[in-house]
Amino acid sequence: MSRYDSRSGDPTSYRDRRSDSGLGGASAYGGSLRSVSSGRDYYAAEPPRKLDLDGLTPFEKNFYVESPSVAAMSETEVEEYRQRREITVEGRDVPKPVKSFADVGFPDYVLQEITKAGFVEPTAIQSQGWPMALKGRDLIGIAETGSGKTLAYLLPAIVHVNAQPILAPGDGPIVLVLAPTRELAVQIQQEAAKFGASSKIKNTCIYGGVPKGPQVRDLQKGVEIVIATPGRLIDMLDSHHTNLRRVTYLVLDEADRMLDMGFDPQIRKIVAQIRPDRQTLYWSATWPKDVEQLARQFLYNPYKVIIGSADLKANHAIRQHVDIVSESQKYNKLVKLLEDIMDGSRILIFMDTKKGCDQITRQLRMDGWPALSIHGDKSQAERDWVLSEFKAGKSPIMTATDVAARGLDVKDVKYVINYDFPGSLEDYVHRIGRTGRAGAKGTAYTFFTAANARFAKDLIAILKEAGQKVSPELAAMGRGAPPPPSGHGGFRDRGKGYSGGRPWN
Repeated sequence: MSRYDSRSGDPTSYRDRRSDSGLGGASAYGGSLRSVSSGRDYYAAEPPRKLDLDGLTPFEKNFYVESPSVAAMSETEVEEYRQRREITVEGRDVPKPVKSFADVGFPDYVLQEITKAGFVEPTAIQSQGWPMALKGRDLIGIAETGSGKTLAYLLPAIVHVNAQPILAPGDGPIVLVLAPTRELAVQIQQEAAKFGASSKIKNTCIYGGVPKGPQVRDLQKGVEIVIATPGRLIDMLDSHHTNLRRVTYLVLDEADRMLDMGFDPQIRKIVAQIRPDRQTLYWSATWPKDVEQLARQFLYNPYKVIIGSADLKANHAIRQHVDIVSESQKYNKLVKLLEDIMDGSRILIFMDTKKGCDQITRQLRMDGWPALSIHGDKSQAERDWVLSEFKAGKSPIMTATDVAARGLDVKDVKYVINYDFPGSLEDYVHRIGRTGRAGAKGTAYTFFTAANARFAKDLIAILKEAGQKVSPELAAMGRGAPPPPSGHGGFRDRGKGYSGGRPWN
């Protein structure tokens, strides 16, 4: 039996969700909920002031018991393991990493789902993040996309939920996950459903662009986990369709992206409605100043784990090619590139604007290429359909704006093409990170114009760090030289694709 299973054995407080059906029992706590104090200090050594917790029932959040095999690891072994997996840690009393799923002590029903999913060993972020999260402390996790962070916070969330009193009618969720985009929210929900089903943990996904009715009904029935985009969640809170009084486990996923998208005020409004002694897990692929400032206000005495480097860098499994072109050359370059690489694999093409996305997709289809587009102006039903066609390989070319750059987890995207260079190096890294996922190799092609020259120096640094070739034209732009007028250069070492025309007509 797992060392966590006994926590749900007392029917007066905790319960075993696998044998529980329906709602019932007493509410977790009565009394009014006070707003979060804005003085919650990232470096604080003292817990939130007691007056902030008046009227709130204490809850359990430390579930970690170190396994004998982990306890037996010497400090030298721990250090060697962290160095090998590029794990950097900060904080007080940091637990040792786990090397296997058995070391974590997850309940049997969670381990069965892990086995069913075919996972062999924890990823680096899971290895260090699981013990941290299960100890109930606040956590900052910085890791590139595709690193396994979703399960790094969802599996401890399941353990957390199973140790709390059952939902009473009118109760809001116990776990709240905030995500920047609908696509990421839906993908998180799929994982929550897969791994929470065996213990009957209910979840729902709250996002805009679709009718509210089904989401409202889910909230009114009662769900333990809510995955939400900030705008629609605030709408539901303002309409009194749910509340955050029961939330004791808060996740901010892709925090850097949420700030990029201007969600700072919405995040603050949401967090102000959650009890200050909650556990907060704060996930980001990068660590710019505004992300750090938000963490200082929301987190108390956190652990911090960095996988790789906090400096911006690209996945080393991705081959990066940058071609200096003029704006007018782009479409012809794209077609020539597709003729070279199209072999039935999934190809993701990024544009800056919705209009450009539609125009290029229309042109590609007129020229016989199997392309569909996805962006923020599409209805949710259309976005879901396009994504399903792309995932199934029925339409192996998908054009997208940055709505698809973060959190989009499509297996076997072999090529990413930046038709337009993004507005930041962070977005560049996230875009190309749609390939080379879960240990696979991938290739990224980028069209770089004179208008993008200000990014040349930093882009060169990213390429060099990843061991990629830097063309003489790009190197010259990095030194401040003007780009060649005719867009010399071109992609090299692309490998062989179809010859004799396009495979689809």
